[in-house]
Amino acid sequence: MSRLWWGALALGLLGVGVVRAAPWLFVLCVIGAGVAGSFAVVGRRSVFGVFFDMVAVPWAAVTSVPWLYRGVGSGAGSRRRVGPRVWWSVAATVLLLVVFVPLLVGADPVFARLVDDVVPALDTALLVQWGFVFTIAGLGVSGALYVLAGPPPPADGPSRVTGWMDLVIAGGAASVASRGAESVAAPHIRRLSRTEWGLPMGALTLLFMVFVGTQLAVMFGGDGYVQRTADLTYAEYARSGFWELSIVTMLTLAVIAVVQRWAAQQSAGDRLWLRIGVAAVSVLTLVIVASALHRMWTYQQAYGFTVLRLLVEVFELWIGVVYLLVLASLVRLRREWVPRAAAGAALATLLVLAVVNPERLVADRNIDRWQAGKTLDSGYLGRLSADILPATDRLPAVQREEIAKDVRAGLDRDTWQGWNLSRSSGR
Repeated sequence: MSRLWWGALALGLLGVGVVRAAPWLFVLCVIGAGVAGSFAVVGRRSVFGVFFDMVAVPWAAVTSVPWLYRGVGSGAGSRRRVGPRVWWSVAATVLLLVVFVPLLVGADPVFARLVDDVVPALDTALLVQWGFVFTIAGLGVSGALYVLAGPPPPADGPSRVTGWMDLVIAGGAASVASRGAESVAAPHIRRLSRTEWGLPMGALTLLFMVFVGTQLAVMFGGDGYVQRTADLTYAEYARSGFWELSIVTMLTLAVIAVVQRWAAQQSAGDRLWLRIGVAAVSVLTLVIVASALHRMWTYQQAYGFTVLRLLVEVFELWIGVVYLLVLASLVRLRREWVPRAAAGAALATLLVLAVVNPERLVADRNIDRWQAGKTLDSGYLGRLSADILPATDRLPAVQREEIAKDVRAGLDRDTWQGWNLSRSSGR
């Protein structure tokens, strides 16, 4: 009977929020409702245990999480072995979508318009608010069930309080001991099944297919299609999204590395599906790499070439080479050589870049734009090194001398051990 009384009191305190507007009063009533609910769950206790009865359910709400997890995974047969792992795979899939979808939406206005048309509008603040309420309420219910499933021993006096706390501590120790026994009994790590790694990889494949479809529509639709769908010129469209696409390509590479490391490869079917899954994501990502490179090149043609833009473009090109190496590693499913090959490709790319002379390349492209009727940022060229001076021969004498003067102002006299051909020729 006393439990019913405490329960009714808890509900009454919670109902204060319906009839009273004072925030402080509602907060106090919610705290009081928690205390009354804890008394209702624990039942009649001695005077020495009142304090612990007040916090029994809130404390158990935290300590009951491992108990709930073991309960969910305590089914019989294959469901006990596979179920929790599949749920972790579903959680990883949701997390990947939460990360990748906003990046692709920020990268492409056309794709963003498509997502807005498909995904219903959600009030984020309201979603967070009710998610918080649901979490707190769920923990409270689990704490109450935890206390009811293992109630404190009905002893009198101060010893019963110690006994209740010992019960909690002993339960935690038993949980740790059981996990330790499981780890001793199963020293090997079970690899991910096709379902477990296929869920996140399949979700990425579908997402990338939709995004690549929008890129093909933009490519064939041209400036008119972009203006109709995103209210942007093609140059403005190309200006957006390079960094987001670059992040997507690098994060996808990390996902592929995890899948290749942990995916099961015991049977021929496992190996076949691993090849198909990784190859599909890699090929689609290569299209995204090509889209990022095209955007940056179009952006530079419209707004000017700089060394930084060229370097990030070269970096993205190297990322594309790494994906080609990943595809090559699928032939025999041996990936040990890929990191060294990727490092070698990076160093070879750096050597080729030095041979090409990146600053002169930037100067040549900017001068090409100037000859096509666009503006030339002489101040920027003047801040570069003496490597650009041969490219300025195509400029009128006044502009050439202005740039050369700025470049030579930053040149110091070389010592014999620091002699440099470009600086010597520039002087």
